[in-house]
Amino acid sequence: MSQPSRQPLVDQFQRRISYLRLSVIDRCDLRCTYCMPERQTFLPKSEVLSLEELHRLALGFIGRGVRKIRLTGGEPLVRRDMIELVRAIGRKIGDGLDELTITTNGTRLAEFADDLREAGIRRVNVSLDTLDRAKFARIARRDQLPQVLEGIAAARAAGLAVKINTVALKGENEGEIGDLVAWAHGAGHEITLIEVMPLGEVEGDRYDHYLPLTQVRTGLEQRFTLTEDAHRSGGPARYWHVKETGGRLGLITPLTSNFCDGCNRVRVTATGQLFACLGGREQVDLRAALRSDEPESALEAALDEAMRIKPARHHFEINRPGAEPALPRHMSMTGG
Repeated sequence: MSQPSRQPLVDQFQRRISYLRLSVIDRCDLRCTYCMPERQTFLPKSEVLSLEELHRLALGFIGRGVRKIRLTGGEPLVRRDMIELVRAIGRKIGDGLDELTITTNGTRLAEFADDLREAGIRRVNVSLDTLDRAKFARIARRDQLPQVLEGIAAARAAGLAVKINTVALKGENEGEIGDLVAWAHGAGHEITLIEVMPLGEVEGDRYDHYLPLTQVRTGLEQRFTLTEDAHRSGGPARYWHVKETGGRLGLITPLTSNFCDGCNRVRVTATGQLFACLGGREQVDLRAALRSDEPESALEAALDEAMRIKPARHHFEINRPGAEPALPRHMSMTGG
């Protein structure tokens, strides 16, 4: 039997995969209305990859040419051994890995900001959809805006660059987006706006949340002068320079402007399921490979299979009220 490849990860469309989004947990301490229901059912701990398995996966991807790893959830900082994992993967920075980052809701960032910096992280993405405390509590179903703002301040104090991720929500924050941009840039943060994604059942109709960023950008141009920026972060965002603030604005548009041609990433869930596309059903079971009799060769073969099945593009759409979600799994399960 021939040995599986150790070549860089390249899919059938000749896209080189250099970016891994690795979920460490599906649990979250918020219950954002566009992301999950209030009574969300989370996985039993026995199904979630161990710290050692997550580390072995990260090393396997680095060995196949992945240069950037983003740790996600759920909310990654609610996992008790999270910092140990960051330290372990962080030792590969400069030795096959260019960057290790994290996406967080910020509620526990004040507690861990210094540890993250010490472990090798230099940038964090913080999800924040509003600066209005009552509105935050309504969207997140938890009154924790002060903790998030404290976490952002602590991250800056620890020397971490902060990028704010804001989901554009019709009827909720659309009138506040310009102020969010001005606030973020005034505090020295980048900010990226994201269209709501049709993943998993939520209470209410996700169509009611959907705010096209084409519409948002038109509104912002009434207040700001936006010029295209060639900056790329390794993800799907396309960037604009805001003349009045001097800051950078990112737009992630899975619905109004497909960005799949340059896709360079895959996602792995906390149970070790590799999803070749956020908006697709194609998956490979890496947990089974890790727990097999020959884990190293099984993992290599599984990664080769992932490259074979990665689709050309996703097929997200939110085009009518009452439509079923594009996929049944929630973003907290897939990895944000």
